[in-house]
Amino acid sequence: MNNKWTRAAIPALLLHCSIGTVYCWSVFSQEISDRIGFSKPAVEWAFSFAIFFLGMSAAFLGGIVEKNIHLSSLIATICFTVGMLGTGFFIWYGGTDAGHGNPLTLIGIYVCYGMIMGIGLGTGYLSPVKTLMLWFEDKKGLATGLAVAGFGAAKAIASPIMQSLLHAFGEDKNGYLVGVYMMFFILGGVYFVMMFVGHRLLKKPDGWVEPTKKEKGQGVWATIKSKPITNYIGIWLMFYINITCGLAIISQEKMIVKIIGLGAVVGIISSISAIFNAGGRLGFSTWADYLKDRNTIYKIIFSLSILFTGLVILTNGIKNGAGNVLLIAIVLGLIFVVNAGYGGGFSNVPTLLHDHYGMGNISAIHGITLSAWAFAGLTGNQLASWIVTHTGTKQAEGNAVGYQYVLYATIVLYAIALLLSIFFVRKSGKAAQAVESK
Repeated sequence: MNNKWTRAAIPALLLHCSIGTVYCWSVFSQEISDRIGFSKPAVEWAFSFAIFFLGMSAAFLGGIVEKNIHLSSLIATICFTVGMLGTGFFIWYGGTDAGHGNPLTLIGIYVCYGMIMGIGLGTGYLSPVKTLMLWFEDKKGLATGLAVAGFGAAKAIASPIMQSLLHAFGEDKNGYLVGVYMMFFILGGVYFVMMFVGHRLLKKPDGWVEPTKKEKGQGVWATIKSKPITNYIGIWLMFYINITCGLAIISQEKMIVKIIGLGAVVGIISSISAIFNAGGRLGFSTWADYLKDRNTIYKIIFSLSILFTGLVILTNGIKNGAGNVLLIAIVLGLIFVVNAGYGGGFSNVPTLLHDHYGMGNISAIHGITLSAWAFAGLTGNQLASWIVTHTGTKQAEGNAVGYQYVLYATIVLYAIALLLSIFFVRKSGKAAQAVESK
């Protein structure tokens, strides 16, 4: 069958449901730390490097995606699965006498999980996006939302599977979980099959001929500069801020849930927040298809984020939440809204860029814009960790005051992003056409 579902939607979901498992990092990071003999903060850099290389590979390899989606999706398949298998090998090595506490182990995980897998993440994330928009010409938001929702839903699907695999093989003679590396070997094989099938199915519509350089008329940077440069800077910055704030909250989600007295159901809350993340990706992008200006979605996301963050700040919800049903609801509302807005910010970027700059160089422009994700990956988690470490007082249940202070930083950043969306980013889509026709 040669239609938009088998040639675009299904392969996009196969690719994104595989690479989206990068957000399951917190499920096994402590077990990796225990096995290889390095502190958890040292191990955490593997995740930060993965997000950094995701964004930078998307930025620098966007041209390859633009020219050849089969090459880019194959690169994604190979790099992602080789990165997973390599990570599994170095975790195994870290549990041996020669590898425990050995810098080679940590460097190997940085290279495999951070760099190699990160390159697979970036090219895999970009590869299906333009193809989806070509097949779903009238519902571009729905199309990109479907794919990017797969990236968000991957955490909800894979987390319980990974948790099960962690404990499925018992312990070795040194008392370390065998599943922490077997999990990577098993899932590396599973994801290779899924991504390779997606790679083989992915295809642009029959009759679509990629425009030549002459037909495109201008390069990527010339296309960006066809509008006031402040327009693109505004899009890049509000995307960066949304990711930074999202990661700052999401990375601390587990501890916040424990502090408000829901430690017994933290796994359930994590799954629900992942559903909101995926739902935000699909819901906000589909909603944007019916709006005159897609930038309106970002104004809604930032306004909701400011509202719920402000409510938690005013009520001291994290600090006083334990045992108070209303405050618990407000804090959970913040977590769910941030997750939904975080996901919606991702799914709306390619279609917003299309409305501003057209389809000609969309993969390359989208790739450059994803560099915001790279830098946010280095700042979001670390911003929250630094604030929690340097403010408040750590109690038995966690540093409630420190987490409250994280919200002061994020509400300021969300306010800046809202101002950028209002004053820097110009009208797009139907709204721009209406202005030009006057």
